[in-house]
This record gives sequence, C-alpha cells and structure tokens, in this order.
Amino acid sequence: MSRGRTALAVGPLLFLAVLFVWPLGRVLALGLVGAEGGPLAPVAAVLTDPALRGAAWFTLWQATLSTLLTLAVGLPVAAVLSRLEFRGRRTVEAAVLVPFVLPTVVVGAAFVALLGALPGDVPRRGVVPILLAHAFFNVSVVVRTVGGLWQHLDPTPALAARGLGATPLRAFAVATLPRLRPAIAAAAAVVFLFTFTSFGVVLVLGGSGAATLEVEIHRAATRFLDLRTAAALSVVQLAAVAATLAAYGRLRRRTGTERLRRSAAARRPPRTAADRAAVAAALGLLAVLQGAPLAALVLRSLRVGDGWGLAHYRTLDAPTREAVLAVAPLEALANSVAIATAATAIALVLGLSAAVAAAGGSRLARLADGALMLPLGTSAVTLGLGLLLTFRSGPLAGRGSVLLVPLAQALIATPFVVRTVLPVLRGIEDRLREAVATLGATPRRVRREVDLPIVSRAGLVAAGFAFAIAVGEFGATVFVARASNPTVPVAIERALGLPGAVNLGRALALSVLLAALTGLVVLLVDRVRVGAVGRF
Repeated sequence: MSRGRTALAVGPLLFLAVLFVWPLGRVLALGLVGAEGGPLAPVAAVLTDPALRGAAWFTLWQATLSTLLTLAVGLPVAAVLSRLEFRGRRTVEAAVLVPFVLPTVVVGAAFVALLGALPGDVPRRGVVPILLAHAFFNVSVVVRTVGGLWQHLDPTPALAARGLGATPLRAFAVATLPRLRPAIAAAAAVVFLFTFTSFGVVLVLGGSGAATLEVEIHRAATRFLDLRTAAALSVVQLAAVAATLAAYGRLRRRTGTERLRRSAAARRPPRTAADRAAVAAALGLLAVLQGAPLAALVLRSLRVGDGWGLAHYRTLDAPTREAVLAVAPLEALANSVAIATAATAIALVLGLSAAVAAAGGSRLARLADGALMLPLGTSAVTLGLGLLLTFRSGPLAGRGSVLLVPLAQALIATPFVVRTVLPVLRGIEDRLREAVATLGATPRRVRREVDLPIVSRAGLVAAGFAFAIAVGEFGATVFVARASNPTVPVAIERALGLPGAVNLGRALALSVLLAALTGLVVLLVDRVRVGAVGRF
C-alpha cells in the first residue's frame, strides 16, 4: 500500500517539472545570461535603466505604503472582531473575507466605478486607487492572522495592568502588543508580498505613470516583444520575493507559545460607550473600504445615461467592433467556466494524488507535497512568461493552444487542493481502517469504506477552491490566452482599456457577473466545509 501511495506522487512531480521547473528555468537562463556581455548582463542592464529602476522603486514603496495602510485598517477591525461579541459579528467576519477571493480585475473595475462616481475631478487611476485597492484585498489577511491569535489570548495580563492603574492604551502596549507582535509582523510580510507582486490591480488602476515590476514584465513581453528584459525583470522580482519569504520564515520561527483560551471565552459584550464606538468605527471602516466599491460596481453597471437599466448586460451577447476584443463578452464568460472546469479537474487529480501520497509519509511523497507549494511563492506573471518562453512550439504552443490555459490555472490551483485535502487524510484514525480490515475487507475496500466518505467532502471543498482560483486567474492567463478566446478577466481588462461608455459599461457588467459567480462558489464551499477545513 505504501508503494502504491508513493507511486501517486510521480504524476504531480512530472507535472510540476514540465509546467513549473522547466519554464522557470527558461526565465532564469534568459534573464541571467545575456547574448552579449556575459552572465548577469540582462540584470545589470535592467538595474542601470532609469525607467526600469524607477518601476522597481515604485514597486517597493507602494508595497510598503499598501502594507501600512492595510495594517492601519485591519488592526482595529481585528481588535473589535476578536475581543467583542456583538450581534452580526459572524456575518461581518465572513464578509471581511469575501474581497480576498475576488479576481483582481474585478477589484480594479470596482474602484474605477467608485472613483468615477465621486463628485469633482477625481482620478480613476493612479497611486491612491492602487493603495486603496490593495487595502481592500488584504484587510482579511490581517484580520485572520492577527485576529486569529488575538481572540485566543488570555486577557488576564491586560486586566491586571488596568488594575494597577494603567490606561487602556498603556495596558495594550505593555500586556497585549508584545504577544501580538509576531502575528502582526507575519501579516505585514504576507501583505507586503501580495502587494509587491500585485499585477491585475496595478494594470487596471495604475495608468501610464504607475507601473510595478509585474506590469513592466508584461509590457516588455507582450507590447515590446523584449523577452530578455522581461526575464531579467522576473529575476529581480524573484530575488525580492525570496528575501521576503526568508524574512517571513524567520518571523514564523520566532513566534513564541502563549497562554491561549477558547475564542468565545476571550470575547465580551460591548459594555461601555468606548466599546460601542469601536464597533461602529470598525463597521464604518469596512463599509467605506470594502462595501462602497462593490456597491458602486453594481450601481454603475446599471447606470445607462441619465437613467437606470440592464442595457449594459443586454449587450454582452454581441461582440465588440474593436479587434482587441473580437468575441462577445458572454462567450468569454463561457470560456472562463469551461477552462476553469477543466483546470479544476486537472488540479483535483494532481492534488488528490499528491495528498494521498503525502499522507503515506514516504520521502518522495514529502518531496511532492513541498514542491507543489513552490508556485505559490512565484508570481503568476513570471509563471506566464515562463510558459510563453517554453511552449513557443509544439502541441502546447503558447497562444495557439487552448490546452495551456487550463494547465496554467491548474498549476496555481493544485497547491490549494493539497492543503485542503491533506489535513483531512492525516486526521483519519488508523483504528477505523484496522476495524474494517479485521472484518475481512481488502485494502481497496478499506479505502472505499473509510477514506472515501471522509475525504469526499474535503474534495468538494477543494474543487470549489480550485474553480474560484481558476475562473478569476489573470496574471498567467493573460500571457497564454488567445486573443480570439479570452477569459472573463482578460476581457474585462481589455474592455477597461478601450474608450467609450459602452466598453466601460460592458466591463462593469462582466465584473458583476464574475464577482457573483465567485461569491456563489465561496458560499457553497462555506456550506460544504467541516470546521475550519476549506475556510477561505
């Protein structure tokens, strides 16, 4: 049985070697070795180019400001949700997580709709919209990471400090903040990584004057056809991401053990005016930052001239006249569903195989488990560039193949399948299998009678994860999707880049449909999951 489980790791490892290791190696080779000038010449050329150096600097400081803004919003919300028990708290906690799973281009479209609806000459693109969109996305990271620890902390030290005469702020600083600092630092590192590698949001909201490394990689590869510069920029970004991940790893190791309590025991009802004001302020922050863009997206999609209606939705079944979007938007939606379904099937096969193998504990299985997480540490744009470089000919030839898009999406979705199913497999007690085996069941029947019923529910959750990720994937898809066969995120980005109210209305209507589809999948997953398994 252990040999059979180990053999299941071979398929995922081969898939990873062909779709990740090989393409990433092509990017590194092209970016590190120049045709002239020897090793590191492309990277040196990038670092000495003032425009590209400016993009690297913008990437760094916008990620820093985005992280600070996210912490400024997320920490008060985490404090309220983790320490106070009020009516509707669970609904608010779930609502905070929804923006995190929305496709990046949908969020970009939502802020275009919001800022365009504000009175005065408010720019719809630039640094401020980017920072707000990043905070919109990543508040849930702070709430989950910091609030997840905060709600279990024993409040006794803070109460003791108050009893000795300390003000609430002083008690927090001396008794609570030191214990939260590792979680805050870890959340900051994750948010910084997400915003440093942000692509869809910056591409939609950045305009011509705000470009990150991700955007410059895309421009160099697709607009200027300068693959060497794109590869060199990817190398620079990979180095920065590796440094961030190393810092995050050190922060995780430094996290100490704390005296924890059940979350319900750590919460109390809001008794004072200050408590009620804190709840109102937290809800107000969330309403402005997360509720307003989504409301504006829906309302602007229904705005037709000086009135209201479904005109923008009715035009989705007709192709645009512009060559950059040659298919009907609803056809792009059908493409997305079909491609995401195929990607989900591939990710399930690979992820379930890797999870079953990893549960067996062999060395090869552990290698597959760890290796399948590597795509999560690499930006989707770099993955897309690698696939474009690698499959310029053959059956998977870049933009000429409909197979490469679901394979690219499956590459990104598979790690989530593994992380969803593996804890369930490892949680099955051996005594259950032994009890069935003592009744004469074969190993195959043991798996069918014991493992399958338990794992099937986790498999449904994993399928929801994979589909939600695939249907909204943009960074890698934009490199390998055919112009005549776009997915919805690609179609939204192209429509937003075209002039005219009709194209804007179509982009917003498509964004609403994609957001609704993603939200429906999230709700279904939340109903199917058991406990914390499969929580977004």
